[in-house]
Amino acid sequence: MNFELTGGTAYPMAVIHMNNGEVVNLERGAMAYSRNVDIKGKMNNNGKSGLGGLMSAIGRSITSGESMFITEATANANHAELGVAPSSIGKIMKLEVGYEQYRLNTGAYLASDPSVHYNMVRQDISKAFFGGTGGLFVMETSGTGDILIASFGDIVELTVEPGQPLTVDNEHVLAWSDNLNYKIRIASGMFGFTSGEGIVNEFNGSGKVLIQTRNVRNLADDIQRFIPSKSS
Repeated sequence: MNFELTGGTAYPMAVIHMNNGEVVNLERGAMAYSRNVDIKGKMNNNGKSGLGGLMSAIGRSITSGESMFITEATANANHAELGVAPSSIGKIMKLEVGYEQYRLNTGAYLASDPSVHYNMVRQDISKAFFGGTGGLFVMETSGTGDILIASFGDIVELTVEPGQPLTVDNEHVLAWSDNLNYKIRIASGMFGFTSGEGIVNEFNGSGKVLIQTRNVRNLADDIQRFIPSKSS
């Protein structure tokens, strides 16, 4: 994917450069502008057709909370442009998918080559019980190509090495290498919530974890304090 970032570090937009016939898939509603690009919505069914495709799109929507539809952008001339912007204030990063595959937290996906797919993979019950990554399912990439992810805040890449587990607050996890083992738990045992940390992900093995520097749940809680209640 040939793109450049514009708009500064706090409010970035990815400008994707395309030639005639090239296709980019993007999150529904992510397009900011286009030149010589045809835009159409399609079922978010990972290429399946018929009833199977419909059920796949419905299932992905129920299990992950994402839309049943995705936007397909096709260049109708050379030197076409597509401006893609995330809904949150944060950073955009490209992941090269192929040799390494990733699992994505809900809301991380922004755009990708048509040769890259993301599937809903079932978690075990212990992970789903506490997880914020799609409940019983997480998003897992497949195929070969580029994928753009977006964060709330900046993106920091952390390395996990054998015998040195990494613990990350659940709301800060953005994406991680799919070969990593992970478990979700309360930060400090039975009384973990008293520390204010809540749910954390513990990663083991060899790979990398991408985290976002801001926590959207904390922001929501801060805003809630200033919203008058009905009783007041």
